[in-house]
This record gives sequence, structure tokens and C-alpha cells, in this order.
Amino acid sequence: MIEELPALALSGQVEGVFVVDSDAVESTVRDEIMLTYAGVVGDRHEGLTRPSNAREPWYPRGTPMRNERQISLLSAEELAEVAATLGLDRLDGGWIGANLVLSGIPHFTSLPPRTLLMFPSGATIRIDGDNGPCRKSGKSIVAHYPDRRDVEFAFVQAAMGKRGLVGWVEREGIIRPGDSVKVRVWRQAIYPAVS
Repeated sequence: MIEELPALALSGQVEGVFVVDSDAVESTVRDEIMLTYAGVVGDRHEGLTRPSNAREPWYPRGTPMRNERQISLLSAEELAEVAATLGLDRLDGGWIGANLVLSGIPHFTSLPPRTLLMFPSGATIRIDGDNGPCRKSGKSIVAHYPDRRDVEFAFVQAAMGKRGLVGWVEREGIIRPGDSVKVRVWRQAIYPAVS
């Protein structure tokens, strides 16, 4: 018998909005972001499609594919936990390329694919999955803690399961700091590892 979990309704708040407006990992704080079906307007990851990369070894590198990574979402609480694990006084979501930093949503990075995040303007983001931590993000943090070169590699382990989520725009709209967010987690069947 397959175990099932019921649907959930959660809520949280937008703590910050950002745009990655260069080739760097870091994102820049904004007063608001506009979501279109292509993603965050002006963001480096904007686009309906993207070229495949090392995350998709089943396609030849550079194959056009659906851009399911339009938006990077982080949890203020998980950022604080990662900072504490690394012995840092703070970890800013913008340092590691966030588009949104949210608060009040328990176990944020564990939200399953298909989860919907709905904002007052009508903007809606559909979660694709978790965002694996990488050395590039660790190196970006080192720029703010130059005496902690170890963080480049230590971040990968410290942020495992707490690096946030990626998703794509299901409905267009504007998101601002202070906005509420309604979270809809669909009913889930726990897929059995063996039959």
C-alpha cells in the first residue's frame, strides 16, 4: 500500500526581493520584482527556455529545454541556520543569488514539487524542486568574509537540505517585501523505493 500525505495550506511573508542582474552569483535588492511567464524581469535566469547543463547529463550539453529554474527562493530561517552552522554572524540571501527570501514557512527547502506560492498581486510560483548547494555560492559568501576561505567548500555541506527551492512562474504579477504568501502543498503519494 502506498502511503499518502494530505494537502496542506501554509502561509508566510516576503522578507526581500532581488534580481540577478549580472553574470555574478549575487543578486541585487529591489523594491519589487515583476514576474512574467519568462521569470523575473531583468534577471539573468529570465527566459521560457534555458540550455541544459551538468544538472541534465541525459541531454547533450546546451540542449534547449523548459526553464524550470526561473526563480530562486530561500528561507530566512534556513539562512540563519546555515550561518550558525558556518559560524557566521549572518548570511544574506542576495549573496547566493536569491530572487525571494521568505519567512514563516516550516521546513521550506523540503516543500515538494508542484507546491504553489501565491502572492497578493495574483503572482504565482510553482515549485520545481530543491536547489542543491554549490561551491560557487560558497565562494560568493567568502567575498563578505575574506578571512573565512573555508566557507567556499563548507557551505556545500552546511546548506544541504537548506539551500532553498527553484521554480517557475505559473501566473504573472508583482511581488514586494512585506507581501504575504499563501502556500498550497498538494496531496502527495510517497513513492515506494521498491515494489
